[in-house]
Amino acid sequence: MRIAVVQLAYGDEETADARVDRVAGLVARQTGHDLVVLPELWAPTGFDYRRWDAQAQAVDGPWAAAMADAARAAGVTLHAGSFIERLPAPGVDGNDLANTSLVFGADGTLLASYRKIHRFGFGSGEPKLMEAGEDVVVIDLPDGAGSTVRTGLSTCYDLRFPELYRRQQQAGAEMFVVPAAWPAARVHHWTLLGRARAVENQCLVVQANTGGTHAGTPMGGRSQVVAATGDVLAEAAHTDETVLSVDVDLGTTAGYRDAFPVLADRRL
Repeated sequence: MRIAVVQLAYGDEETADARVDRVAGLVARQTGHDLVVLPELWAPTGFDYRRWDAQAQAVDGPWAAAMADAARAAGVTLHAGSFIERLPAPGVDGNDLANTSLVFGADGTLLASYRKIHRFGFGSGEPKLMEAGEDVVVIDLPDGAGSTVRTGLSTCYDLRFPELYRRQQQAGAEMFVVPAAWPAARVHHWTLLGRARAVENQCLVVQANTGGTHAGTPMGGRSQVVAATGDVLAEAAHTDETVLSVDVDLGTTAGYRDAFPVLADRRL
């Protein structure tokens, strides 16, 4: 399976509309890959809370349409990262926004959506403005070889909560895809937690972060792909915009689980 992890980097002077156009073109050029992954909230940015309401869209809005077109143009499965979803009605916390990820097939059809369960902000930001997701999402993605790989979806801050990934693994996941807007101040947590989730669940982990700035906040970059063994298969060792193109042998995950069957020894 050939995976393209797109680490976007941008300054606060680039408008969201300009960035959507630019990124759609970038995705469209990723022909030859089976899966392309974008970061979290790359259009509205993860830290510019004041603009979230104005930039919210429905699941079938222009952002989603642009990403569907880009997936179709490249002929790839596209995890488009996340956007600010305008919910049909306020949720239990009285908010009508959500941090929602969308996955599109190579023909542009919507394959899956995931609303971020763990909201970052300690009472401000996401917890104050957004509804929390409730569903653990695990889907089958085409692997480029005529089969599929069972894949768990999560977003950024979710990475700190291992019980989510254990539930995904128990639902059959062999790969986790994690888009993020993870700041530079704690980027060592980002890389460490990705490796931990890989090792403890014996799953491939695909992490797409941003570089540049979000509302003046320096972002951490360091996107990576981690094997089920914990070995880092590819890493962006900087915060610049880059595309990690990684060929992954999905059979090694099952082989490693058979050779080192630690998951069979769980008692809790």
